[in-house]
Amino acid sequence: MKSTSVLRRCATAAAFFVLYFLLGVSTSWATIRYEVSLAHPENHLFHVTIQVPDVSTEVKLQMPAWNALYQIRDFSSHVQQVEAFVGAQRVPIEKVDKQTWRIAATGTVRIQYAAYWDEPGPFATQLNNEHAFINFAMLLMYVVDRQQEKVNLAIMDFPREWRAEGALLEGCKMVFDQPACPESASGYDAIVDAPIEAGKFEEFDLPDVSPRISVVIHGDNWKKKQVEEELTKICLYEIRLMGGAPFEHYTFIFHVGKAAAGGGGGMEHANSTAISAPSGEYLTGVSAHEFFHLWNVKRIRPASLEPVDYAKEQYTRALWFAEGVTSTYGSYTLVRSGIWSKQQFYGDLSGGITELEARPANRWQSAEQSSLDAWLEKYPLYDEPEYSVSYYTKGQVLGFLLDVLIRDRTNDEKSLDDVLRAMNEEFAKEGKHYRDSLDIRLVLEKVAGGSFEEFFQKHVSGTVPLPYEQVLGFAGLQLNLSQHKRAALGFVAEREANAVLVVRGVEEGSAAAKAGLRPGDVIVKWNGGDPPRRLERWQREQSVGSLLRLSVRREEREFKLEFHLGELMETYFQVEENPQAGVKARRLREGLLHGETQAAAPH
Repeated sequence: MKSTSVLRRCATAAAFFVLYFLLGVSTSWATIRYEVSLAHPENHLFHVTIQVPDVSTEVKLQMPAWNALYQIRDFSSHVQQVEAFVGAQRVPIEKVDKQTWRIAATGTVRIQYAAYWDEPGPFATQLNNEHAFINFAMLLMYVVDRQQEKVNLAIMDFPREWRAEGALLEGCKMVFDQPACPESASGYDAIVDAPIEAGKFEEFDLPDVSPRISVVIHGDNWKKKQVEEELTKICLYEIRLMGGAPFEHYTFIFHVGKAAAGGGGGMEHANSTAISAPSGEYLTGVSAHEFFHLWNVKRIRPASLEPVDYAKEQYTRALWFAEGVTSTYGSYTLVRSGIWSKQQFYGDLSGGITELEARPANRWQSAEQSSLDAWLEKYPLYDEPEYSVSYYTKGQVLGFLLDVLIRDRTNDEKSLDDVLRAMNEEFAKEGKHYRDSLDIRLVLEKVAGGSFEEFFQKHVSGTVPLPYEQVLGFAGLQLNLSQHKRAALGFVAEREANAVLVVRGVEEGSAAAKAGLRPGDVIVKWNGGDPPRRLERWQREQSVGSLLRLSVRREEREFKLEFHLGELMETYFQVEENPQAGVKARRLREGLLHGETQAAAPH
């Protein structure tokens, strides 16, 4: 029986369900208790109750300022009607700052509030008539200095026709008035790293994959056979690559088609991932990346990200590795499992190099600085080519170059695969965290048997141009330049602090200008959905002449306009096989494409 049976419809006349999650070694009075009501989902309001025991003089609670994205998003802005009680007696509550509340009381204190959420996507939380998707950090306050204490979570007033899935549900049973979940020694951090999907959805387990992997899909525009086959290939390859799975049960939560509401992307969690995509065919690439996060960042984790501080920015210089090299392995997984052809793999690498070299900021922003500046990504100006490079893109290219160098230095007996496995053994399995780029380099040097200090100084912490041609040559590859046409918007837009997308400039003579778009226009809808989070990325995925339909608000009037995307010329870097490559280079190239070395392959 699948675990979603824990929320199967009961044959009683009761109108609502109660679902309990026990994340603690006992249900004693010393456990912090959370209750979340889903009553009247059409109002988009979660009603939260927190019971905090053992309060001696006062208790302080905070709503996280960030989660999922490296952005301060101030979830407290969604909170209303905060009240506190001891027994039936209301007690005074003081708001200290934008996200902190203090209650002077003793004994067991009960806090109540409501939070409004109706935002789609894996980085948000949503409650409506169709479903609930909950990232708990956006909903639940934590007790300051008591985040590690045992907690108990109950979801109340659960619509009887709904089901739910997520890592928190593992082994739970659905009851009316008694908790029935397995015991663990987890606290607040475990709750906020385990989103749930509730509502009406389709689900299945991947066949012939062990440990168990479940797939939950809310939405349309997807084909089960394709999703099942490709996810199976991805998971089997990555589990084999890393020498086994670090979980007992894993869950993919997908929002597809209309349920994605025009957005896209994925968010990794300890034993699950949440992914949104416009159609099923876009799930594969994101899934390969997010599933590899099981190891790289969730368990192979930089010390600069621990312990998690939800109250303010948490800076790290290692995102080029945690995210960028994870993208390297997303691409490796797709080509090595047979989902991609080698030409698709070369095309993906070519696109990364092209993107880097097209951004003037690549000449002054290093991979480490890009990682450190991740907190600036919510500002549209920062995303412009003159102001930043992506640690995803730069890290992915660096990962590939490092892999080639390791293979070349060791006569193809070792690879970047060995580095990831070594970090898994030395850090993840030992419960240790690595020191940003330093420990990455030290492990890499141990595997390769030589120094990489100069490479890291020049290309990881520095901005010396990447040695594409030399390193690609070691793998029997070459870099060719060509001119390509690509789609042009014909206007510039940026998001304001309230997330509204505003047109800042319109290119004279462009199709956008001829259609009537003007500076100052607010873009409400983009091809029928929400405007894309990263316009440049969306633009690169379009073809010249593609139709763009906008709903625009100007002053007090809202209207629609449409136009075809224009074109601009771009220098494109194309990775291709060198027909004159020597025996060693060809062997190394095949090793890259198939995940093999001259040493024994992992089992």
